[in-house]
Amino acid sequence: MAFSKKSSSKWKRIFALLLVVGAAFGYYGWYKFFREEPQEAWMTATPEMRFRYGSIGGERDAGIPYWIFYVLPRLFPEKLPGPGGYASLGVSWEQGKELPIGFTKKTIGFARVGNNCASCHTTNYRAAPNENPVFLNAGPGHTLNLEAFFRFLVDCAKDPRFNADNLMREINLVTDLAFDDALAYRFLIIPMTKKRLLEREAQFAWIYRKDFPDWGRGRDDSMNLTKYFMLNLPMDNTFGPGDIPSIWNLKKYNVAGTTMNWSGDSHDAYSVIIDSALGVLGAPPKSNDEFLEQIKWLQDYLSNMPAPKYPFAIDAARAEAGKSVFDQHCASCHASDKTGRRMPLAGIDTDRGRMDTWNKDNAVAANKVVTEMGIIRKGLVEEPLDGYNPPFLDGVWVRGPYLHHGAVPTLRDLLEPPANRPKVFWRGYDLYDQKNVGFISTGPESERVGTKFDTSALANGNGGHVFGTTLPAAEKESLLEYLKTL
Repeated sequence: MAFSKKSSSKWKRIFALLLVVGAAFGYYGWYKFFREEPQEAWMTATPEMRFRYGSIGGERDAGIPYWIFYVLPRLFPEKLPGPGGYASLGVSWEQGKELPIGFTKKTIGFARVGNNCASCHTTNYRAAPNENPVFLNAGPGHTLNLEAFFRFLVDCAKDPRFNADNLMREINLVTDLAFDDALAYRFLIIPMTKKRLLEREAQFAWIYRKDFPDWGRGRDDSMNLTKYFMLNLPMDNTFGPGDIPSIWNLKKYNVAGTTMNWSGDSHDAYSVIIDSALGVLGAPPKSNDEFLEQIKWLQDYLSNMPAPKYPFAIDAARAEAGKSVFDQHCASCHASDKTGRRMPLAGIDTDRGRMDTWNKDNAVAANKVVTEMGIIRKGLVEEPLDGYNPPFLDGVWVRGPYLHHGAVPTLRDLLEPPANRPKVFWRGYDLYDQKNVGFISTGPESERVGTKFDTSALANGNGGHVFGTTLPAAEKESLLEYLKTL
């Protein structure tokens, strides 16, 4: 039986109403969970601020909802290395800023916290215990305890107290969420965050192994991070944390034949920035064009940033004498066509752990993953690794501890035979050591703030690099003075 015109009109009105209601709910869902707003203007007002606080897109898939991030240290203080909340992780934190350097805040539906390159690549130092720290963009994050941060997030998610009742109780103590926002947090955002963090547990399994020592402040196991996160490979027995490097003055690598990273496992700065940023994103970019625009900005900014000048007094005459010592004993590796080109381990004889964490097959697989994202770069070097790159020494005065894995606390210690170098010291204290060129690494404050580094532990050996160790004392003093000028 045919519908009457009146009945047909009624159903059309109902259908139109359903479309309007559906569209309204769709818009509401998009607005509350997916709309993307620009960051606050101050966060990108200058290149320095953009590097420190500008988003590179990590909030989308790897970000943590702001209010969960805010209250986690309140609910789980015992899972941090010490008192002080996130500050106990050794993050660089400017006075008056809401978040540490390298922690980005952006609204994607709701406020989220992500990371950018500055979280690992900011150096801070103090000239005296009662002074505020000086922050240097693009330097090695020698105070950052990255492994402890990873563990903190996973350990919180594994705790049965990580639930809506407990988190909402803490959130309600510090803010007054709108009714619908509170419902979203309770029934969607908190459960989803817990689920996403627990999914990381298997990828982070190797940082809980009892037969592996802690990385300690200022280090990361970068190639294992790539294997277990980008490639989802099964855990193996390799272990090789390296020092977080400085990334200023990247144009020095614009010379044919140079490679990057400690083991020379990547072709160029563009590739390294892409791969590092993908690690921060935790997923393929939402837009390759937007992502690569960020990469281009970072490359330009870091390529043209000079290394910081030594901020203390230098004995000019002694430094001039030290240049002659450097030219005779150091320049052939660190200021020649060998710099930035992999040298066989034999002859350098430093710890091989970092080198052994990566191989040709891993490089081929990683390059394939990135290519399938539609991103073109020279990428990772598809050949066996057999040594380490002699590094450029610009800004070496503030790049301690030394060697590729930071097993020697100061440059003075590096000029001693391996048997005379410290066997145990503490990493991560930011008080500068002008006499020995590095950071203070012993004493009550170093032990309170830092992480213990034992050179007898796996992948922590402080042997090798015996160059300059037999110099007369006066020439060592002159060389140290010259190294301050680089």
